[in-house]
Amino acid sequence: MLSGPLGGEQHEAVRATVKGFVDREILPHVEAWEEASRFPRSLYKAAGDLGLLGIGFPDAYGGVPADTLEQLVVSETIARCGAGGVVAGLMSHGIGAPPIANLGSEATKNKYLPGILAGDLICALAITEPSGGSDVANLKTTARRDGDHYVLHGSKAFITSGMRADVITVAVRTGGEGLGGVSLIVVDGDAPGLERTEMKKMGWWCSDTAMLYFEDCRVPAENLLGPENSGFLGIMQNFNAERLSLAAMAYGMATVCYDEALAWAKQRETFGRPLVRHQVVRHKLVDMATAIMALRAQLERIAWQVDAGTHPIADVCMTKNLATQTLELCAKE
Repeated sequence: MLSGPLGGEQHEAVRATVKGFVDREILPHVEAWEEASRFPRSLYKAAGDLGLLGIGFPDAYGGVPADTLEQLVVSETIARCGAGGVVAGLMSHGIGAPPIANLGSEATKNKYLPGILAGDLICALAITEPSGGSDVANLKTTARRDGDHYVLHGSKAFITSGMRADVITVAVRTGGEGLGGVSLIVVDGDAPGLERTEMKKMGWWCSDTAMLYFEDCRVPAENLLGPENSGFLGIMQNFNAERLSLAAMAYGMATVCYDEALAWAKQRETFGRPLVRHQVVRHKLVDMATAIMALRAQLERIAWQVDAGTHPIADVCMTKNLATQTLELCAKE
């Protein structure tokens, strides 16, 4: 038997709320959404009305303050729908909006966060570029100050929610080479000079993924997040939260693999007895359960460390690797 989902009794209320949302709003439709390569925009509003999009954000803007483990419980529980594209697309504000909340001026926060957390605005993060992945130190997209605007030139690749995002947090080069010349700026989806192209993918079909092109794209200077050339720290903070969220997603999906494999092994009969009665099958299930339980312990330890004020960056990276390897093992077996 597995030891159960992430967290303890104090997280049962939020888990029950999210599970009800998944059962009601996602599971009946998810296979059709995958085949159609999209899910309806109304899903954002449904999640916003329930408060799911606001978890972990300040209550002053419609958020619901939460500890790290509670945020991971949300990612894990939504991931149990079995479609990574739904989770990535629905929760893309989880990487696009934190820089606004952490670095934006009060005016910028008030302009964007309430609509994002309510599900009225879709938010994306644009860092990755065609030439260098998420190599922040070598970003090539530039933003040149021109009076009370910045003018953006460049392109971004593999941007989740990139086609329909109303608000895009973009990493740009405002200074010289290296990390010290990078800034973050908010670009409205209808900004002049922004073009988008949909990308086809092997997996995560219903995740809206796009190429973004900036050509003389003019953005108000007040949309700069924090001081100019200080965006690197905000990006790194974002990466660590994203890694943990992805690890929780992998944990949820690995658990679904185990649950469905166990149910099938009990139901399916070969040579006159259920599969689960064959020793080799039991070994597979035990290997899956062992990996899942180890991952759960690691996720809970990391969440405790983060909330204690430490910055276990290497441990976070290793946890993401452990999580994806665990999911691969369970899916394969």
